[in-house]
Amino acid sequence: MPSSALHVARTGLEAQDTRMRVIANNLANVGTTGFKRDRANFATLAYQDARVAGQQSSGETAYATGLNLGTGVGIQGTSRIDSQGSLQSTSNALDLALDGDGYFQVALPGGQLAYTRAGNFSRSSEGQLVTSQGYVVQPPITVPEGASAITIAPDGTVSATVAGSGTPTQLGQITIASFTNPSGLQNKGDNFLLETAASGAAQVGIAGQDGRGQIRQGYLEASNVNVVEELVDMIECQRAYEINSKMISAVDEMLKNANQTL
Repeated sequence: MPSSALHVARTGLEAQDTRMRVIANNLANVGTTGFKRDRANFATLAYQDARVAGQQSSGETAYATGLNLGTGVGIQGTSRIDSQGSLQSTSNALDLALDGDGYFQVALPGGQLAYTRAGNFSRSSEGQLVTSQGYVVQPPITVPEGASAITIAPDGTVSATVAGSGTPTQLGQITIASFTNPSGLQNKGDNFLLETAASGAAQVGIAGQDGRGQIRQGYLEASNVNVVEELVDMIECQRAYEINSKMISAVDEMLKNANQTL
């Protein structure tokens, strides 16, 4: 069985290498606004059944235990951990954070909708509320030139004092999207997520209603990566990788001895 043991150890190396990549990405994004950490999930590979428990061992008896040989481990998938990140005050009127579940909606080039927890918005040259990449927040909110005292209520209502008016004018309302299965959203990069068949269709509504989080003006949601936890996972992953490496060395030594003997 030495050659089979080599294969099993190899799958362990590949799985731990992938896990380390996930951990590295988490640590790299420790300062990314609205970032949600990922977790690597493992699953056993197919088993080889040399003997099945309950199989007849003779005409009158059956085996009490089976003989099942595993073929290794593989990455089953990655899960995004959607726990709330801490809210950090910025004193910027166009910095928004969601205190609870849900996502801001953004129109990508071509009209496709993307979803994000990063609320570091600004105004375009036309006065529209946009992301740092210039993508328009949905539904569109246009702030007139010369407007001051921009306020965004917890329910997403946007108001500002327009020149020539002594009272605040309502400019629109930012709505929030929620999903039946947020873990099914596809990571696109640039802090954006895309809807998939697994996530279900976006359910758009008012912030603070039907389980959606409220909007906090002047705050940004920090990454939910815990550096200490990631470092512990990194050390555990490193040790597992070393053990699988030693297994390959041990099997290689066994094969060497067998060749010399034979």
